[in-house]
Amino acid sequence: MRASLIQIAVDEGESVEDRRRRVAALVREQAGSDLVVLPELWTTGAFAYEEFGREAEPLEGPTYEAMAKAASDAGVWLHAGSVPERDPGGPLYNTSLVFSPSGDLAAAYRKIHRFGFDKGEAVLMGAGRDLVTVRLPGTTLGVATCYDLRFPELFRALVDAGAETLVIPAGWPERRRAHWTLLAQARAVENQAFVLACGTAGTHAGVPQAGHSIVVDPWGEVLAEAGAGEEVLTVDFDPAKVGVTREQFPALKDRVLGLETPRR
Repeated sequence: MRASLIQIAVDEGESVEDRRRRVAALVREQAGSDLVVLPELWTTGAFAYEEFGREAEPLEGPTYEAMAKAASDAGVWLHAGSVPERDPGGPLYNTSLVFSPSGDLAAAYRKIHRFGFDKGEAVLMGAGRDLVTVRLPGTTLGVATCYDLRFPELFRALVDAGAETLVIPAGWPERRRAHWTLLAQARAVENQAFVLACGTAGTHAGVPQAGHSIVVDPWGEVLAEAGAGEEVLTVDFDPAKVGVTREQFPALKDRVLGLETPRR
């Protein structure tokens, strides 16, 4: 399987409409890939809190339409990152969209863990409740977003739901880049799964972004890693390695906590 992670910068001088057109063109350029992944909140910038309400859109809004067409034009599975979704009559959500190669919506995931410690996203957006997996030819995706990466129980639940490849769009700050790499590798090792983590470049609302999108295999080996700037990170990987790893080193079968109450 070939995956392309599109690590873009959110230029504050660029309109959202222009950015949609630019990103759609980048998606179309990945026509030889099987899966394309975009970052978190790339329409606004993950730290541009004041833009969330102004740029929020319904689920089937302009970003949905542009990304559905781009996926269809390129003939790829597209994890279109996330957008600020305005739920009619409800709160805003940080919502990820996954499209099939025909341009149909395969899944939508509302981010469960909101970042901000009682400010920013944590108070401006509602919390999702549902786990999301997507079946692709050859692998099952487990979908999570940015701050979710710090909560291993979410990823273990995704694995229990059948996930073999964990896809994580993010707007991760540069000052905690070491955590980004460490946690991506940890989630891969402990779940014996591939991790595809796609971040943003540049600066969002004065917050420098980490970049360094990364692909990690089920043994924790880094297969590919981007730099700090705008970049398309493309990597070939074999989804069958998940099953082989879990058979050769069957640690998941030795789980106790979370499956049953241990005897005293």
